[in-house]
Amino acid sequence: MAIIITDECINCDACVSECPNNAIYEPDQEWAYKDGTNLSGSVTSLNGEVIDADAENEPISDEFYFIVTDKCTECKGFHDEPQCASVCPVDCCILDENHVETEEVLLQKKAWMHGE
Repeated sequence: MAIIITDECINCDACVSECPNNAIYEPDQEWAYKDGTNLSGSVTSLNGEVIDADAENEPISDEFYFIVTDKCTECKGFHDEPQCASVCPVDCCILDENHVETEEVLLQKKAWMHGE
């Protein structure tokens, strides 16, 4: 599963620097696949979709910090637990029941983003 940030977020910024995939963004901030990864230009995602890694995408939230699901690996391959959840003072970084992924898929996503 990916992690999501609930609307209980107090916008404290504690989680942002902890994410090894740079998947966490400030409210109302555009995001790109290339941010904090080795992706660049036209790339094929794990589901076969061709995407522009350099393209700026619309913010997912304009009220509180958000996690880009396609970039979240739950810190697999980096840490034993999701770092955003471990540092969140209000426990608003939780598993996203709508985006269930196996550990194998999460590790493939990590390799895809970081060229490993």
